[in-house]
Amino acid sequence: MSYHKEENYNKHLTDKLSDNYRNIIEGVGEDAYRDGLLKTPERAAKAMQFLTSGYEMDAEAILRSAMFKEEYNEMVIVKDIEMYSLCEHHMLPFVGKAHIAYIPNGYIVGLSKIPRIVDVFARRLQVQERLTLDILNAINNTLKPQGVAVVIEANHMCMMMRGVQKQNSFTTTSAFRGQFEKVETRTEFLNLIGTKLH
Repeated sequence: MSYHKEENYNKHLTDKLSDNYRNIIEGVGEDAYRDGLLKTPERAAKAMQFLTSGYEMDAEAILRSAMFKEEYNEMVIVKDIEMYSLCEHHMLPFVGKAHIAYIPNGYIVGLSKIPRIVDVFARRLQVQERLTLDILNAINNTLKPQGVAVVIEANHMCMMMRGVQKQNSFTTTSAFRGQFEKVETRTEFLNLIGTKLH
């Protein structure tokens, strides 16, 4: 019995990207046709399509697909959401966690949709600052809640592997709208994401 892996990739785009990766491999002085690298251009082409698949997704449509009328009007927090993205300046990964809260205003959203919209925007060429606002704006525009808060903490490989080569630095970005612009609400949120409740 042979092994067969099911994959769905755009063949034309895969071929085009593969040619580009082959040129990069040869450009750095390697033999793109040696055994270990023979399939690397195709693998890299497929990986890049996955890592940028967010361009084909609509975050607001995802949120609208699981909106429910509910009178709950207290803070909802989903924290420690794993996040992987590609820095648009060097196309190297930045990796971390997102913490998201909203205060409903007549509608709640299925909890799994919050991490899903993180992926929608993270799977694009990004900067952390814009990623933070993209997530916040999608929730704010769709749910129209009383408030939204987003905090992202990440390590950037472009700082760790090259350039200044600082291994232990974290970058934190935040954005707040509505009720979270009030100091007491924001403080409650920041305290809750910093507390181990489980």
